[in-house]
Amino acid sequence: MASQNNQRFTRDKLFDLSGRVALVTGGGSGIGLMAAQALANNGAKVYIVGRTAEKLERVVETYGKDIPGELIALPGDVASKEGVQKLYDEFSKREQCLCILVNNAGISSKTTSTESNGDANEMRANLFEKDVNTFEDWNNTYNTNVTGYYFMTTAFLPLLAQSTERHQGWSGTVINITSISGMVKTAQHHFAYNASKAAAEHLTRMLAAEVLSSKIKIRINGIAPGVFPSEMTADESNDAQKSHLEKSKFEGKVPANRPGKDEDMAQAVLFFAANQYLSGQTLAVDGGYTIDAGL
Repeated sequence: MASQNNQRFTRDKLFDLSGRVALVTGGGSGIGLMAAQALANNGAKVYIVGRTAEKLERVVETYGKDIPGELIALPGDVASKEGVQKLYDEFSKREQCLCILVNNAGISSKTTSTESNGDANEMRANLFEKDVNTFEDWNNTYNTNVTGYYFMTTAFLPLLAQSTERHQGWSGTVINITSISGMVKTAQHHFAYNASKAAAEHLTRMLAAEVLSSKIKIRINGIAPGVFPSEMTADESNDAQKSHLEKSKFEGKVPANRPGKDEDMAQAVLFFAANQYLSGQTLAVDGGYTIDAGL
């Protein structure tokens, strides 16, 4: 009896995702790929979504062999309601439920100087007059980073609820990838991006509250990464769809003295996927940056 009880606490039991079905947006590179690998290597069937089929197929070919779970390419665009509906229709033809939804697809906004030297006219010129400061840039950033998360989550609610019904002791879950840029007080030269990530964090909490108040057993949480290697932070990815950041550039800037690693993100994703007692929470996975900054 004691031996059986102890087995419940092994890593294989605690994070076993065998028989679970997941969908990861922006799963062809960066943090989305890290999440997809974490889930698939612990038994889940993982659909990776992105606009470029070639990238998705490359991921499947590179990382989908001889693993406990499965990686499946599913091209799609979550930047419009029509695109989300099309993705839902295609997915529902293949699966009867969705156990884990990772909303990860995101874009950065254009950058601008915030220096003013105490001159309000100079600050106005930097933040208002320059061509990079447009309503279109703000709208595009919010469209992907916030609105897309809302419509993906709400569209897939029935399939997430079906996961709860089909798997005893399990509740369908949503993991929103936000950013510590939504927590810091500075603009970091891109107001729209930071504001959108703050909105995504609050959206996570609102969705969790509304779903639970409606007696629907779906968990909705968020992960706010610090700097991790991705096409957004490194400007590119290699032939294996991986990006690289030099460790030396972060020494003295982050308490961990390095950027995040694939394993750091994988552990966080598995924690939120497997833990059935979490809802409405956002965790900063940032090497101590936010606490060091006094946030």
